[in-house]
Amino acid sequence: MACLFACVVPTVPALAQTITANPVPSGTQMLLAADTLVYNNDNHTVTAVGSVQIDYGGNKLVAQRVEYNRDTKRLVASGAVELINSDGTKINTDHIDITDDFADGFVNALRVQTVNDAYFASESAERMGGVLTTFHNGVYTACEPCEDKPDSAPTWRVKARKIIWNGEKKTVRFENANFEFFGFPLAYLPAFEIADPTVKRKSGFLIPGIVYNTHLGVGVKVPYYFALSPTYDLTATGTGYTKQGFLGEAEWRQRFNNGEYSLKIAGIQQQDPDAFIGTGNRHTVDSGDLNDPNKFRGMMGTNGQFAINERWNFGWDVLLQTDKNFSRTYNIDGYNGLVHQSSIYLTGLSDRNYFDVRAMRFEVQEDTLSSDPTARAAKQPWVLPSFDYAYIPDMSVAGGQLSLNVNARVISRDRLDAVLADNTIPTSINNVRGLEGQSSRLTAEAEWKRTFTTDGGLQLTPLLAFRGDAGYVSTTSESLAAVNQMATNLGEDVDMRSSLARYMATLGLEMRWPLLFSMPNSSHVLEPTAQIFVRPNEQYVGGLAVPNEDAQSFVFDATTLFERDKFSGYDRIEGGTRANVGFRYSGAYENGWGTNAIFGQSYQLGGENSFDAPDLVNVGAYSGLQTAKSDYVGLVGFNSPSGFSGSLSGRFDEQSFEVRRAEIKAAYSGLPVSLSAKYAFIQAQPLYGFATDRHEVTLGASTHLAQSWRVFGTGTYDLETSVLVKDGVGFAYNDSCFTYVMTFSQTRDTVTKEVSQNIGFNLSFRTLGDFGTSTSAVDTIQ
Repeated sequence: MACLFACVVPTVPALAQTITANPVPSGTQMLLAADTLVYNNDNHTVTAVGSVQIDYGGNKLVAQRVEYNRDTKRLVASGAVELINSDGTKINTDHIDITDDFADGFVNALRVQTVNDAYFASESAERMGGVLTTFHNGVYTACEPCEDKPDSAPTWRVKARKIIWNGEKKTVRFENANFEFFGFPLAYLPAFEIADPTVKRKSGFLIPGIVYNTHLGVGVKVPYYFALSPTYDLTATGTGYTKQGFLGEAEWRQRFNNGEYSLKIAGIQQQDPDAFIGTGNRHTVDSGDLNDPNKFRGMMGTNGQFAINERWNFGWDVLLQTDKNFSRTYNIDGYNGLVHQSSIYLTGLSDRNYFDVRAMRFEVQEDTLSSDPTARAAKQPWVLPSFDYAYIPDMSVAGGQLSLNVNARVISRDRLDAVLADNTIPTSINNVRGLEGQSSRLTAEAEWKRTFTTDGGLQLTPLLAFRGDAGYVSTTSESLAAVNQMATNLGEDVDMRSSLARYMATLGLEMRWPLLFSMPNSSHVLEPTAQIFVRPNEQYVGGLAVPNEDAQSFVFDATTLFERDKFSGYDRIEGGTRANVGFRYSGAYENGWGTNAIFGQSYQLGGENSFDAPDLVNVGAYSGLQTAKSDYVGLVGFNSPSGFSGSLSGRFDEQSFEVRRAEIKAAYSGLPVSLSAKYAFIQAQPLYGFATDRHEVTLGASTHLAQSWRVFGTGTYDLETSVLVKDGVGFAYNDSCFTYVMTFSQTRDTVTKEVSQNIGFNLSFRTLGDFGTSTSAVDTIQ
C-alpha cells in the first residue's frame, strides 16, 4: 500500500525553528508506504504497521511500526528503525520519537553512522532544533564494527558521560571522557572538542606533534587551523625547541575555480646559531664570522597552478630563505628536499603539440660549507628561460611520420663550478661542470621516419633527421683559466668561443625481424635488431669549445642501446657513422611466468667518435662507447604470478668481458613476507673523483605478523669501505581507523664513520588527527 501521508495530515510548513540543519521546503509532501494503515479519529492518531517506509524532503524512515499524533505532530517509530537524514547520516535504533519534520526527537539505545563512517552510540539521546544532538553515556569512534565480532571493542573509542554534537557550529564536545585503545582505558579527559566528523574544514587546534634534531633538540609543535572561508584558509604553527627557541610558521591557501595557490613563511630567532658551525646552515660562513650576531633565520615559499583554459596552465614554485639549508634543517613541509627546484612556468598540451617555457633556479640544501670546493649550493645557475616545443603533424608526410622539436635555454651562473681531483692542489682540475657568466643555446630539430614490412616479416624503418644549433657564451677570466688548466691536464686544445653555430644531418635505417616461437605451454618473441646512422662529425668537440650543462648524466646500458642520440641533453650531439646491433626477447608462459632480455653492442664505423672526444665534464669517459667497438650491454629479467621477480643488467668489456658496471635486483612480494635485494657495482672512474671501485648492497624485508601488524627493515652496505652506510627498522599497525608507525634509523659517513641516528613515530586516528614525527628515514616495504 502506498499513499500520500498528506491525505491524513494536511501539508503544512515545517515547524518554526530558530535553527534548521536540513530545512524541508514549504509544501513538501510526505510519502508513506506500509502494509496496513489504522485511523483512530478519537485519539487523533494514524498508525502504519508492517514494512513502513516514509520519505519526506530527502529524509527517509524505515520501521516495523510508526504512529503519528496529529495533536502533538510527533512520529513514534519502533521495530528495527533506520532513519537516514538528507545529509546521509544514518540512525539505527529500536525506538525513536521525533517531530514530523524529522528535526527534534528522543532516541533510546541508539547508534548513529555519519556519512564518512564515524559512529556514535548511547543509552539515550535527544535532538533539538534540528542541529543539536546530545548523547547520554555515549561512545564515539571512527572504526567500523568487526564483522566476525560485532560486540568486540574497536581499535579506539572515546567514552563520555555526555557527547554534544552541534550541527550548526560543526563541533563534537566530549564531557567526562575516557580514551580507550583496544578496550583498555589510556587517558581521562575532563572535556575536549573536535571538529564535526561530517565536515573537512573547521577552525581549531590540530593534534600537536613532537620533533627531534641533534642541533635543535626536542621540539613540541602546536598547529592551529583557521577555516576562514570555503575557498581559503590559514594554518599557524608554533614549535618550541629546547636548544634553539621558538619557530613560527604560517601557511595561507586559497582555491579558485581555475586553480589554487599557497604561501608559507617560517622564522626563528636562534638561541644557539653556533651549533650549526660546519654544517653550512649559516648565511655568514663565507665571511668567516663564526660568532654571528644575527640570529634570525627564515624562509618564504609559494606555489600555485592555474588553468588558463583546457590546454594551457600557468604556475610557479618559489623558495627564498636566509640560509641554503634552513628549510631542510627545520623540516618545513613542502620545501625540505635536498634539491628544490624554484620555477615559474607556462605549459600547453594538446593531442599532437607540447609547449613549455619556464624560469628555474635549483636550491641545494646541503650541509657542506660554501667555502668547500665541492659545495654545490652557491654554484647553481639561473635558467632564464628554458623552452621546449614539440609538434607532430596530423597528416603523414611521404607516407611517414614527421616530428618537430625546439629547445632553448639561457643560463646565468655567478660562481665557477669546477671539481678538483685533489682539493689541496688547485692545478689538478679534471672538469668544469659550469662556467661563471652567461651562456645560451637555441636548437631546432626535425625527424621523419616510415616503416615498411616485407612478406617475410622484416620491418625496415628509414629515417631522416636534421638539427641546427646557435649558441652564445660570455664567461669570466677565472673560468677561462680553469678551462685552460683542464685542457693542459688532458693534452687538448682550448677553443672556447663567444658564439657558435652548428648542424647535424642524419640518415638512418633500422631493421627489425620479430620471430614468434609458439610452444605447447609458452610463446616467445625474438627480435634481432640492427641500426645504422650516417652523419658528419660533431662540430666544436675536442677543443673544449662548448659548455655542457644538460648532457652530463650519461649512462650507456641496455635501455639506451638503440637510441639514435645517446647523449642525455642537447649540449652534445652524436657524430660520425654508428651501428647498433643486438636483440630483444620476451616470453610468456601459461603458468603466468614472464621473461625478457636485451643484449647488444654499438660500433663506430666512421668519422670521429663523440664519446672519445672530451668536453668540459668528460661525459664520454668510462662510458663504454669511447672505443670503436663498444662494451657489451645486456639485461635479463623475469617475473612470476607468485610474487617473485628479478633482473640482472650490466656492461661488459668488449675484449675481456670484464664487468664494468652491474646491477642485480631480486624481490618477492606476498604474504606474510616481502623481500628485496639489490647489488650495484661501478668500476673506478678517476676523472670523476672515484679512484676505487664502488660496491653497494641494499637489503629490505617486511613481514606481516597479523592482519594489521607489520615489521620492516632496510640496510645499505658499502663493500669497498666496509661501512654500513644506512640501516633502519620499523614497526607498523594499520587498519581502517588507526595507523601507527615507529622507526629507528642510522646513517654513517663512509670516510669519518660518524653516526647519525633518528627515531620517528606517527600515530594517526581517523577524524581525530595525527600525532608524532616523520618516519620517512626508513624505506618501508609495503
